[in-house]
Amino acid sequence: MSEKKLFLLDGHALVYRAHFAFITRPLINSKGVNTSAMTGFTNTLWDLMQNQNPTHIAVAFDPKTPTFRHEMYEPYKANREEQPEDIAVALPYVERIVKGFNIPIVMVDNYEADDVIGTLSKQAEAEGFQVYMVTPDKDYGQLVSENIFLYKPSRQGNGIEIQGEKEICEKWGIQRVDQVIDMLGLMGDSVDNIPGIPGIGEKTAAKLLAQYDTIENLLAHSGELKGKQKERVEEFAEQALLSKKLATIDIDVPIRFDAETYIIDPVNREALTEVFKELEFRSLAHKILGSGDSPKPAAVPTVKQGNLFGEPEKVVPLAKSSSLPKHSVADKHLGNTEHQYHLVNTPEKWADLIALLGKQQVICFDTETTGIDANAAELVGMSFAVSSGEAYYVPVPEDQDAAHALVAEFKAVFENEKIGKIGQNIKYDVIMLKWYGVEVKGHYFDTMVMHYLMEPELRHNMDYLSETYLKYRTVHIEALIGKKGKNQLTMRDVAVERVKDYAAEDADITYQLYEFFLPNLEKEGLLDLYDKVEEPLINVLAAMEKEGININVEFLNNYSKELSEQIIELEKKVYEEAGEKFNLASPKQIGEILFDKMEIPYRWRKTKTGQYSTDEEKMTELSGEYPLVADILRHRGLTKLCSTYLDALPRMVNPRTGRIHSSFNQTIAATGRLSSRDPNLQNIPVRTPEGAQVRKAFIPRDENYLLLAADYSQIELRLIAEISGDEAMLEAFQKGQDIHRATAARVFDVPYDEVEREQRYRAKTVNFSIIYGAGATNLSRQLNIKRTEAQELINNYFKSYPGLKKYMDETVENARKSGYVTTLMGRKRYLRDIDSKSSLARSNAERIAINTPIQGTAADMIKMAMIHIHNIFQEKDFRSKMVLQVHDELVFDAHKDEIETIKPIIEEQMKNALPGLKVPILVGMGQGEDWLEAH
Repeated sequence: MSEKKLFLLDGHALVYRAHFAFITRPLINSKGVNTSAMTGFTNTLWDLMQNQNPTHIAVAFDPKTPTFRHEMYEPYKANREEQPEDIAVALPYVERIVKGFNIPIVMVDNYEADDVIGTLSKQAEAEGFQVYMVTPDKDYGQLVSENIFLYKPSRQGNGIEIQGEKEICEKWGIQRVDQVIDMLGLMGDSVDNIPGIPGIGEKTAAKLLAQYDTIENLLAHSGELKGKQKERVEEFAEQALLSKKLATIDIDVPIRFDAETYIIDPVNREALTEVFKELEFRSLAHKILGSGDSPKPAAVPTVKQGNLFGEPEKVVPLAKSSSLPKHSVADKHLGNTEHQYHLVNTPEKWADLIALLGKQQVICFDTETTGIDANAAELVGMSFAVSSGEAYYVPVPEDQDAAHALVAEFKAVFENEKIGKIGQNIKYDVIMLKWYGVEVKGHYFDTMVMHYLMEPELRHNMDYLSETYLKYRTVHIEALIGKKGKNQLTMRDVAVERVKDYAAEDADITYQLYEFFLPNLEKEGLLDLYDKVEEPLINVLAAMEKEGININVEFLNNYSKELSEQIIELEKKVYEEAGEKFNLASPKQIGEILFDKMEIPYRWRKTKTGQYSTDEEKMTELSGEYPLVADILRHRGLTKLCSTYLDALPRMVNPRTGRIHSSFNQTIAATGRLSSRDPNLQNIPVRTPEGAQVRKAFIPRDENYLLLAADYSQIELRLIAEISGDEAMLEAFQKGQDIHRATAARVFDVPYDEVEREQRYRAKTVNFSIIYGAGATNLSRQLNIKRTEAQELINNYFKSYPGLKKYMDETVENARKSGYVTTLMGRKRYLRDIDSKSSLARSNAERIAINTPIQGTAADMIKMAMIHIHNIFQEKDFRSKMVLQVHDELVFDAHKDEIETIKPIIEEQMKNALPGLKVPILVGMGQGEDWLEAH
């Protein structure tokens, strides 16, 4: 289930809707301006921001010039009245409001907002997003999928409506969402002046599609129709096909989805204040820019310096865990908030600050550097805070000898285990200081990680946390160094006085967030999880990131050349099979060759621009029957492998160390699992022989080392047996049986030793599908069987494992009562949609409720194993190091003299990471000269 939520708003559709919603009683301000459209649009946007928890957002508008549909059919939308003057006035204001919310506006010439949203939706879905298309327009239903939803804003108090595949099909009376296009092609659309076939309405269209599936098939069998209906269908056949084309949303608009561009940012208070003042939006200004419901800094509890873990006098809770904190604009900022920020730039001032820090039981610190890669950047400065409202900034010299000497002055404070250390993403600062000879010791209080435990599905960056919980708007780094790009400065290029205020503010605000989060972490029952798992893990990950891993650049370069030669040979073969040369990177040309020239049957709808779709799913379906398609698909895969991995990995080698240093993300996945970037280890391909070879590039430090890989065997299935307590499943694991064969024996009622290969495959698919909440429809697609057969398989599965069904039902029921689910170690995940009126949102929450305790417990286990292994390695001063964590696997750079010593330690700690389990935990281990050999 995706944790990233992208909301795409159809700007024009929402503006028109808002305007006509007030048409009988328009909202007119003292200047005589009709503000209906602006008011309605802003209310819709604000309601969405407050209640739907988007992580990414954009607004699409129609271009001012005609689109390709007007070229295709001149009367397209010709029946519409000229744009009302009030809407013409409203649109520039709406654009200013959108910009005031710091939301990107998207517009592409020749394409409507529908097409832009359709294209971005499909691209975002492919990147793991849940996408919500915010619009009242019905034609968007054709785009809905497992992760793309139609979001219809509330109207006249009837609440919002979220429609998924099931709701769309029920609404239209169709079997598949892509039939929305056929419905519109048959019945037409008076709003857009799409003609359809005269005399065919919604009910008739649905009946015809139930029998003939598509317009094309209906026309091919029109002879089976009778009377007037037959006459109309045959007479208006071309018009029906044209109408279908007009109604088809183009998902191949020349625009690229860049997730970073659409991340929610704090609003621009000044810009919104200005436009709201012009429009006389007093109520909206108060609601959006006013005090709001966020907790006030004055109410933040303090933890006395004399008692680091002492009980605060008063605990002010976070926004209810079952409901999101209100998205509100910060009232406070550096210019209107009392503060004392000191520049510490002389030996005397250094000594005074060091003395002050040495007296504390907890200090907050932050580093300013020349870049975001802690293994490549240099220190520019350090900031400290020991109380709210006061902070200190220490500039660090550019000369590295002098820089090391200055940092050494603070070494005693940093390495004092009795002084707790507060930070925001403290792992970065810990790695940074390692390069300056400092090991940061003492208990870590990372506000980013603390918030992640309390609200795992929200954002955790300091700007967001400060605005949400402290009502304080921080100075954004781009105000100092500019936006990303070749002209961006580094902190070293900025005047020290400006850096002082920015850096000191970071330390000050982080300290305030710590004061706020610590008592709430305890109140939520999460302090123990933080202290035992997440806090000690920070040091483990910091050590792994600094250590990095060696890669064989020569192998990658040679393999890239080898595959490039294969790619060239494949090109020649494809051209020979096709009988001509064409651009293999062009989907349009591939489609024309395959389906026009070669006359391969095309069973799917074309794109909006009339092109054949040649996506991987369709090509794979054809590849078994047509060698040319298989060769094109292989060419595509090898080309991507070269560009994404073989050619990219060498560029990631750190020039300082000659190694790759992947960054491990501790606060991304709501389940508790780790992820990584630069490179993304989870995405390194292993399913194809060529892709698996990428692992061969990961090698030991030198000839004295080997790579050692250890991974959990079927950990999630073992944990679902443990958590559910199902006796049959537990028995299978306790006997050491192949769980998929054991499942097949029960489901198909055959002896264990007589299970056939296909039966085991189906049982394996069901085993993993159940964990992820797949229903009969999804299972039927995976196994290529009828839905009724898939449902029977699921029914037999639950009869075989009744304890599992009981667990699933009880977990959902308990989640409804408490609003959250927990792992065996107490990690929480809140389920805000568990009682949603939307069946789609509710069923998604139910799947998460069932899956999270399993995935989350697996995450907790491997984290505990990592902590214990790291500590033992340090205590025994092993030369071997833990270097990678991927899925359920740990990879070690193991010294040959230590391998036989560390293998039982690793296995023991992984197997017993969570003591007292009934189910046996198995760990597989391998070693070799590279990761592929060790895996």
